[in-house]
Amino acid sequence: MEDCASDEEYYYSDRDSLDGLENEESEFQCAPTKGPTTKVITKESLLAAQREDLRRVMDLLFLREHHARTLLIHYRWDVERLFAVLVEKGKGCLFAEAGVTVVEHQDLNSPLYSTITCDICMEDVASDEATRVDCGHYFCNNCWTEHFIVKINDGQSRRIRCMAHKCNSICDEAVVRNLVSKRQPDMAEKFDRFLLESYIEDNKRVKWCPSAPHCGNAIRIEDDEFCEVECSCGLQFCFSCLSEAHSPCSCLMWELWAKKCQDESETVNWITAHTKPCPKCHKHVEKNGGCNLVSCICGQAFCWLCGGATGRDHTWSSITGHSCGRFKAEREKKSERAKRDHDRYLHYFNRYRAHTDSFKQESKLKETIQERVSITEERDSMLRDFSWVNNGLYRLFRSRRVLSYSYPFAFYMFGDELFNDEMTKEENEIKQHLFEDQQQQLEANVEKLSKFLEEPFDQFSEDKVMEIRMQVINLSVITDTLCQKLYDCIENDLLGSLEFGNHNIAPYKSKGIERASELIACWKANNSDKYLASDHGTSAEFDRPSGSGSSDESGCSSRKRARKDGLGGGLFDLNLPAEVVDRN
Repeated sequence: MEDCASDEEYYYSDRDSLDGLENEESEFQCAPTKGPTTKVITKESLLAAQREDLRRVMDLLFLREHHARTLLIHYRWDVERLFAVLVEKGKGCLFAEAGVTVVEHQDLNSPLYSTITCDICMEDVASDEATRVDCGHYFCNNCWTEHFIVKINDGQSRRIRCMAHKCNSICDEAVVRNLVSKRQPDMAEKFDRFLLESYIEDNKRVKWCPSAPHCGNAIRIEDDEFCEVECSCGLQFCFSCLSEAHSPCSCLMWELWAKKCQDESETVNWITAHTKPCPKCHKHVEKNGGCNLVSCICGQAFCWLCGGATGRDHTWSSITGHSCGRFKAEREKKSERAKRDHDRYLHYFNRYRAHTDSFKQESKLKETIQERVSITEERDSMLRDFSWVNNGLYRLFRSRRVLSYSYPFAFYMFGDELFNDEMTKEENEIKQHLFEDQQQQLEANVEKLSKFLEEPFDQFSEDKVMEIRMQVINLSVITDTLCQKLYDCIENDLLGSLEFGNHNIAPYKSKGIERASELIACWKANNSDKYLASDHGTSAEFDRPSGSGSSDESGCSSRKRARKDGLGGGLFDLNLPAEVVDRN
C-alpha cells in the first residue's frame, strides 16, 4: 500500500506556493477582517509576553511578582479564568487553591530565636542557618536545599510546596533560587529556565511551532484554539494537534487517517480478504484456482471455505470425509466485509492522493505564470494588470487543499468507525448525498479553474486573454463560495447535529491561513542587562526547553513540541522588578 506520508513529507503551504505572486489589489475584495489574532513569540519577546500577563494580575491584586506567577501557573496562564474565580469565590479562595500565602508587614528574615530545631532532620541549628517561608514554617537551609533540588530534578520546579505536613503553600521562588544557587548554580539556572518556559509549556493559548528543525518560535492565539496558523518561519499547522493544517478534517479524523495510511492495516485487510492461514505452518496461502481444496508449500491440504485440515481425496463439489457447509456463510461474510472495507478505503485514498498530486503539479505553475506575465508585459499590449492570475492561482491552491482533506473527512464521517451509533442508516445516506453533491460541485469548478490557469495566455490575442481573465475571476469567486458552503455544511448539517463526540474543525478563511504577527518586546535587552546580576546574583542561560511535556520537565509526553534551538545567549533574571522593566 502506498504511504500517504511519503514523497519526502510534501507539505501544503498556501503562501509558499505563491511566493513572489502576492496580490496587491484584488479583482474581488473580501469582507474586511480585524487584525491578526495570533502572535509569534520569539526568544527576544518571551519575557515580555510573560510580563504582560504578570502585570495585569499584579496591578489588580496588588501582589508581588512571584505570587502573581504562582497564581498564573496554577490557572495555566489563563488570566480571564483567574479573574472569574476571583469574582466568583473571592480572593481568599483564589489564593488558597493556588497555594499563595501573602504575608503583609512581617519580616520573615527576623529570627524568633537564636537557635531552632529543624523538624525534618531534628537538628538544632542557628537561626541564620534556617529559613522561614511565607506560610511561616521554619526549616534548616540544608533540608530546604535538598528539598528544592529533588523537586527540580523531579520536574516540579514550577510549584514547589512547603515541606510541612499538609501545607499547600508554594515556596517563594527567590528563596529557592538563593539556596539552590549556593550549592548548585547550574540547578538554579535550570529552575529559572523552567519558570520562564512555563509561559509556553503550561499555557493553553501558547504552543511551540512544530517545525523541524525547530525555528525557536512559539505561537500565541487570542481566540478559538481550533484554528490553523502560520508561523513566521512559514510553517502552517493546526494549533490544536500541532500536525499539518488539515481542515475540514477534525484532529481525531486526521490522526486516524494518517495512521491508517502509514501502518499496515490495509495490507492486513487485503491478506484477510484474499488469503487463508495454513492450519499446520500458519503461513498465508492465496488461492489460484477454482477448487476449494488448497495445498500449502509445507504439504498440508486444507479446506478453503473453513480453513480446516483435510485429506487430499476430493471432487469438484466435496472433500472426502469433510463437510463445512454450515460455516460457509460466516466465512464468506467475513471475507466479503474485509474486501468491501478495503475497496472503500481505496476509493477515498485514491482521490485524496490524486488531489495531493494535483496540488504538487499546480504548485509548479507559479514559475510558469511569472514567465508568461513577463512575456505579455514586454509586448505592446493594453493589458497591464495581471492580478487576476495571482488571485486565481491562490484560490486554486486553497480549493485544491480543501478538496484533498475532504476525502479523509468523508471516509470517517460516513463510515462505521466513529459515528455508527449516532446516525441511522437512512440519516447517514441522506447526509452523505448532501455532502457529496457539494463536494462534486467544488471539484468540477476547481478543475475548470485549473484548466484556464494552465492556458498559455502569453500566446493568445488580447480578446482571448480577456475571455480567460473573466473565466478565472468568475471561477475564483465560485470556488471560494463553494468552499465556504462546504464548511458550513460540515459544521451545521453534519457535525453540528451529532450529540456525542468532539470533532471541531478550523473555520474556513477566504484569505487563507492567518500568518501570525511578531509580538513586539516592550523591553530592551541591552538596557536591562545591567540589572540582571545585581538583583539576586543569579541568571539563566537558555539552551533549549526543559522538555516536551506541558505539565512537568521530566520528559513526559505531551502535544506541546519542545524546541531545539536556544532562547539566546542573553541573561534573564525573572525577579527583575517590573518598575525597572517599565522604565526601560
